[in-house]
Amino acid sequence: DLINSMPFLPDAVAWKTLLGACRVHGDVERAEHAAKHIFEMEPKNAAPYVILSNIYAASGNWDAVAKLRKTIKDIGVKKQRGCSQIEVNGRVYEFLAGDESHPHQEQIYAELGRLSRCMEEAGYVP
Repeated sequence: DLINSMPFLPDAVAWKTLLGACRVHGDVERAEHAAKHIFEMEPKNAAPYVILSNIYAASGNWDAVAKLRKTIKDIGVKKQRGCSQIEVNGRVYEFLAGDESHPHQEQIYAELGRLSRCMEEAGYVP
Protein backbone atom coordinates (compact mmCIF):
# COMPACT_ATOMS: atom_id res chain seq x y z
CA ASP A 1 0.00 0.00 0.00
CA LEU A 2 2.81 2.41 0.84
CA ILE A 3 4.43 2.20 -2.59
CA ASN A 4 1.10 2.52 -4.37
CA SER A 5 0.16 5.58 -2.30
CA MET A 6 3.38 7.49 -2.98
CA PRO A 7 2.86 10.83 -4.78
CA PHE A 8 5.34 9.77 -7.49
CA LEU A 9 6.10 6.64 -9.45
CA PRO A 10 8.39 4.31 -7.52
CA ASP A 11 11.83 3.79 -9.00
CA ALA A 12 13.98 0.67 -8.84
CA VAL A 13 15.41 1.74 -5.47
CA ALA A 14 11.93 1.82 -3.91
CA TRP A 15 11.12 -1.63 -5.30
CA LYS A 16 14.50 -3.00 -4.14
CA THR A 17 13.84 -1.64 -0.66
CA LEU A 18 10.48 -3.41 -0.60
CA LEU A 19 12.09 -6.62 -1.90
CA GLY A 20 14.68 -6.48 0.88
CA ALA A 21 11.95 -5.98 3.47
CA CYS A 22 10.07 -8.95 2.01
CA ARG A 23 13.19 -11.06 2.47
CA VAL A 24 13.43 -10.06 6.13
CA HIS A 25 9.74 -10.81 6.75
CA GLY A 26 9.39 -13.83 4.44
CA ASP A 27 6.63 -12.20 2.38
CA VAL A 28 6.74 -14.17 -0.87
CA GLU A 29 3.70 -12.56 -2.51
CA ARG A 30 4.92 -8.98 -2.11
CA ALA A 31 8.46 -10.07 -3.02
CA GLU A 32 7.22 -11.43 -6.34
CA HIS A 33 5.35 -8.18 -7.01
CA ALA A 34 8.40 -6.02 -6.20
CA ALA A 35 10.75 -8.26 -8.17
CA LYS A 36 8.49 -8.08 -11.24
CA HIS A 37 8.87 -4.30 -11.27
CA ILE A 38 12.63 -4.47 -10.74
CA PHE A 39 12.99 -7.03 -13.55
CA GLU A 40 11.18 -4.62 -15.88
CA MET A 41 13.36 -1.67 -14.86
CA GLU A 42 16.71 -3.47 -14.56
CA PRO A 43 16.44 -6.77 -16.44
CA LYS A 44 20.17 -7.57 -16.29
CA ASN A 45 20.64 -6.80 -12.59
CA ALA A 46 21.31 -10.17 -10.93
CA ALA A 47 20.69 -9.04 -7.35
CA PRO A 48 16.86 -9.09 -7.33
CA TYR A 49 16.85 -12.53 -8.96
CA VAL A 50 19.16 -13.83 -6.25
CA ILE A 51 17.14 -12.22 -3.47
CA LEU A 52 13.86 -13.62 -4.82
CA SER A 53 15.48 -17.03 -5.19
CA ASN A 54 16.61 -16.86 -1.55
CA ILE A 55 13.08 -15.89 -0.48
CA TYR A 56 11.69 -18.90 -2.34
CA ALA A 57 14.33 -21.15 -0.77
CA ALA A 58 13.59 -19.85 2.73
CA SER A 59 9.91 -20.64 2.20
CA GLY A 60 10.75 -24.14 0.93
CA ASN A 61 9.49 -23.46 -2.60
CA TRP A 62 12.25 -25.33 -4.43
CA ASP A 63 10.27 -25.55 -7.67
CA ALA A 64 10.17 -21.75 -7.83
CA VAL A 65 13.92 -21.61 -7.08
CA ALA A 66 14.63 -23.97 -9.98
CA LYS A 67 12.31 -22.08 -12.34
CA LEU A 68 13.89 -18.73 -11.45
CA ARG A 69 17.42 -20.10 -11.88
CA LYS A 70 16.44 -21.38 -15.32
CA THR A 71 15.03 -17.96 -16.18
CA ILE A 72 18.28 -16.32 -15.05
CA LYS A 73 20.26 -18.66 -17.27
CA ASP A 74 17.89 -18.30 -20.24
CA ILE A 75 17.99 -14.50 -20.27
CA GLY A 76 21.74 -14.39 -19.70
CA VAL A 77 21.89 -12.61 -16.36
CA LYS A 78 25.33 -13.03 -14.81
CA LYS A 79 25.87 -12.86 -11.08
CA GLN A 80 29.18 -11.43 -9.93
CA ARG A 81 31.03 -13.44 -7.34
CA GLY A 82 30.95 -12.07 -3.84
CA CYS A 83 34.04 -10.18 -2.81
CA SER A 84 35.32 -9.09 0.59
CA GLN A 85 38.39 -7.12 1.54
CA ILE A 86 40.21 -6.72 4.81
CA GLU A 87 43.22 -4.62 5.75
CA VAL A 88 45.75 -6.10 8.16
CA ASN A 89 48.92 -4.23 9.11
CA GLY A 90 48.59 -1.89 6.13
CA ARG A 91 48.11 -4.71 3.59
CA VAL A 92 44.78 -5.30 1.82
CA TYR A 93 43.61 -8.88 1.31
CA GLU A 94 40.81 -9.73 -1.10
CA PHE A 95 38.62 -12.81 -0.93
CA LEU A 96 36.31 -14.01 -3.70
CA ALA A 97 33.43 -16.41 -3.11
CA GLY A 98 34.46 -19.93 -3.96
CA ASP A 99 38.17 -19.05 -4.26
CA GLU A 100 40.24 -21.71 -2.56
CA SER A 101 43.67 -20.46 -3.60
CA HIS A 102 44.64 -18.60 -0.41
CA PRO A 103 47.51 -20.38 1.36
CA HIS A 104 45.75 -20.01 4.74
CA GLN A 105 42.27 -20.98 3.58
CA GLU A 106 41.80 -23.69 6.21
CA GLN A 107 42.50 -21.28 9.06
CA ILE A 108 40.36 -18.59 7.44
CA TYR A 109 37.34 -20.88 7.03
CA ALA A 110 37.80 -22.24 10.55
CA GLU A 111 37.71 -18.69 11.92
CA LEU A 112 34.67 -17.82 9.79
CA GLY A 113 32.92 -20.89 11.15
CA ARG A 114 33.78 -19.87 14.71
CA LEU A 115 32.49 -16.33 14.10
CA SER A 116 29.27 -17.67 12.53
CA ARG A 117 28.62 -19.85 15.57
CA CYS A 118 29.23 -16.88 17.89
CA MET A 119 26.77 -14.74 15.93
CA GLU A 120 24.12 -17.48 15.99
CA GLU A 121 24.61 -17.96 19.74
CA ALA A 122 24.09 -14.22 20.15
CA GLY A 123 20.76 -14.50 18.30
CA TYR A 124 21.68 -13.65 14.71
CA VAL A 125 19.39 -15.33 12.19
CA PRO A 126 20.70 -15.28 8.59
